[in-house]
Amino acid sequence: MKDSLIVLSGGLDSTTMLYEYRDRIALALSFHYGSNHNDKELEFAKLHCERLEIPHMVIRLPFIKQFFKSSLLEGAESIPEGNYNDDNMKSTVVPFRNGIMLSIAAGIAENNKLQYVMLANHAGDHFIYPDCRPEFVEAMNDAISAGTMNGVQLLTPYTHLTKTEIVRHGMQLGINYEETWSCYKGGETPCGVCGTCREREEALQEAGYYNK
Repeated sequence: MKDSLIVLSGGLDSTTMLYEYRDRIALALSFHYGSNHNDKELEFAKLHCERLEIPHMVIRLPFIKQFFKSSLLEGAESIPEGNYNDDNMKSTVVPFRNGIMLSIAAGIAENNKLQYVMLANHAGDHFIYPDCRPEFVEAMNDAISAGTMNGVQLLTPYTHLTKTEIVRHGMQLGINYEETWSCYKGGETPCGVCGTCREREEALQEAGYYNK
């Protein structure tokens, strides 16, 4: 039954979720909020939705870049290099980004009579991003359910998975991860040194993706 909306970035995690739960996803929702890498991500989000014949909606949120401060919004040269558990990576936080996006997604789900909103947050996000942590997910689910006429619920099946475990899911589904984007710098090719590039490469290596 097609009962769900997915928040789809075009990155590794949400693309894996798109394929894993394709049979229940009625609509994919992407956001362009002015980050360095939005354009590259959304190219892949569009590609996968067309391939799976899942309707795809893109909503632009220009006020985020206008009013919010984050290195994701300030050009490639502002993106720090290092691992995700380094303090300097906290500059990539976009204040309450998931809260804003999920509020919109919940309204669209209710409007389309869908019961669930899916988000591909995972355990690797917890150190830096407060709006990816289990306590946020639980609180947001309560708010969404209470604030929608049909009691929309938030589904986050990857919350306690590592990125390596997500890649293993994707390998079983035959996903080509060259058709996803992770790099925060958003150039023509991944930089390989920002936190999300390093995390992605480590996950692909640990999962044995290159040995498949």
